[in-house]
Amino acid sequence: MSIFDQKRLDNSTFKLDIERMRRGWYTDKYFVNIASILSTLAAKGETYTGDQHNLPENLSPQGLLPGDIEVEMQWFTRRAGNTLVVGVDKALTMLRHCTGYFEGETFINTADQLQVWAVQDGCTVFYDGDPLNIRPVLRVRGRYRNFAILETPTLGILTRASRVATNVYQTLIAARGKPILFFPARFDLHEVQAADGYAYQIAVQRYNLDYAHTLGPFVSTDAQGDWWGGAGGGTVAHAAIACFLGDTSQAMLAFARTLPRHIPRIALVDFNNDCVHDSLAVCQAMFEEYRRHVEAHQPETAEQFRLYGVRLDTSGNQRDRSVPPLGDPSLDLGVNPRLVFLVRQALDSAWQSWNLPPDWRETARQYCQAVKIVVSGGFNPEKISRFEKLGVPVDIYAVGSSLFDNHGSTVTDFTADVVRVNVHGQWVDLAKVGRRACDNPDLERVW
Repeated sequence: MSIFDQKRLDNSTFKLDIERMRRGWYTDKYFVNIASILSTLAAKGETYTGDQHNLPENLSPQGLLPGDIEVEMQWFTRRAGNTLVVGVDKALTMLRHCTGYFEGETFINTADQLQVWAVQDGCTVFYDGDPLNIRPVLRVRGRYRNFAILETPTLGILTRASRVATNVYQTLIAARGKPILFFPARFDLHEVQAADGYAYQIAVQRYNLDYAHTLGPFVSTDAQGDWWGGAGGGTVAHAAIACFLGDTSQAMLAFARTLPRHIPRIALVDFNNDCVHDSLAVCQAMFEEYRRHVEAHQPETAEQFRLYGVRLDTSGNQRDRSVPPLGDPSLDLGVNPRLVFLVRQALDSAWQSWNLPPDWRETARQYCQAVKIVVSGGFNPEKISRFEKLGVPVDIYAVGSSLFDNHGSTVTDFTADVVRVNVHGQWVDLAKVGRRACDNPDLERVW
């Protein structure tokens, strides 16, 4: 369930590999081992016989069956500051379908015997660095051996999805409400795209809620939209321009003639390392086709040639030909502020050099000045913040690998602890040193 629609996703969305998950295929082996030990002890009816327990003095462990011990476990993140939580629904789905035990080859599902509390996807939790003050996002009470093997995969989805969502959210803050195109698919296995795209979409919704914006999600693959009904969008790759012998204008004209009108016409203009020249060439070529179809009374066809934007993706080791060198070469390389300013200035005045009838000049001016600038290549919150502080005329940021960042302040590792045990019907605090049972007002009873 997300805080935005109050609907929980289920296995019709996630399509879990239930059979292998039930058998511990995706589980760290030590959890499989402990589940096996406890199951064996339960079958034998063995009781606790030690004397070094941590129970209160007034509570006897006599007759306690470790194999059937009921515990309270809590899941939480150790990312400092605020974490945008995503992955809860998939973790709950794992618990619903994979809690239980095997009798021979038959799986006995005991999920209905659990007590489960969870937050909703899209909630935020704050961590001050003290593990005694954590905010759990999931709490489960039940017979431990029945869900022990689910600790690994539930932590995995919470960690992955929350990390991506929180990184996207921080990037949106840096961009001050400008759209962020979600471009990290090429930097990881294709199997994670659906979860990543969902995390991105939740982050966009959370940003809109917190900052009163109306940004839409922009993913690059259909898989990234799978969990929420989105679809991938895209423009032109460098390889496409190569197929047109490096002629960016011809590649864009073919794009405009061929693909549906709802796909934004965004030209990739760094193939020849001359973003100003290619931006101007594409803009003029597209406008000429636009004008030709308007004059032929074909307004719908004309719209196919409306240039939505140009994308600058200059390699970080290259100085674009448009950029005069400065004393510090590092300021000249890649997509830098001066390059964006130069492209913007060139586009805004491009129409002035075109041979146009007087009645077309204002239309041409509006056409050119409406072209947006998209930047990509090495952008992260720090670089975006620098561009925004300088007032660089970027309209859209395309961001990739930094959204997977997991070091320093972006570490989003989730963990889980047993914090209470049920002894003769009484729930007793019992956690490892340095941990304790904590609460979160956003937890709600799930089942």
